[in-house]
Amino acid sequence: MTSIFRTAMGTDFDRLHPQLQRRFSVGLTSGEACTGRGVMDRIWHGAPWVKPFLALGATRNILVPTPGRAVPFVIENVPYTDTHGRETVTFVRTFDLPGRPRRFDAQMVLSPKGDRILDYLGTHQHLASELHLTAEPDGSLLIRSGEHRFREGMVDTRVPELIGATAEVRESYNDNTACFRIQVRVVNRYFGPLFGYEGSFRPTYTDIRTCGVRRGLRPVREEPRA
Repeated sequence: MTSIFRTAMGTDFDRLHPQLQRRFSVGLTSGEACTGRGVMDRIWHGAPWVKPFLALGATRNILVPTPGRAVPFVIENVPYTDTHGRETVTFVRTFDLPGRPRRFDAQMVLSPKGDRILDYLGTHQHLASELHLTAEPDGSLLIRSGEHRFREGMVDTRVPELIGATAEVRESYNDNTACFRIQVRVVNRYFGPLFGYEGSFRPTYTDIRTCGVRRGLRPVREEPRA
């Protein structure tokens, strides 16, 4: 067995920078969790009309409703087995914004075919996105989102492009600063850039047998549909 990310990427995983390989090897097989602490140089928003939608998403820890600069943040990548028996890795980001901290929660699992990652967003996993991972020539990792689905009760529907968005994440490692660099950009096909952030962080690796999954890190509801 290998990490869900190595399985999804296949041999392309070996083209990543060694530090990215270690970070994305977190899982039940490696027995490691990764906590990154750093600073977001900026968190930005698109047009003013985007703000109500970001505020609505923030009620379920999806996206971040407040822009800012030099924002301290923590990202927690902790593996566990969910209630449906799937290996899951948390991607919980906490931003120390003025007023109160804001969270952007995601839980990642391997797709049934093993060729992509499924990204469940928010406290109740109402939104699910396909993620496609690619190693870039410089050893960085490029993640692009594919189809988005909304799921609640009996409802299981594709999010229309008109109101949906495409996310692009670039993560790299700087040997000189010993830091990871991350850039996130969320764009709507018709209305342009909606939201994003960029910054850097340093990782700490811990044994999951020691640290476990802290209270509040797992979602309130876990969606069984892949």
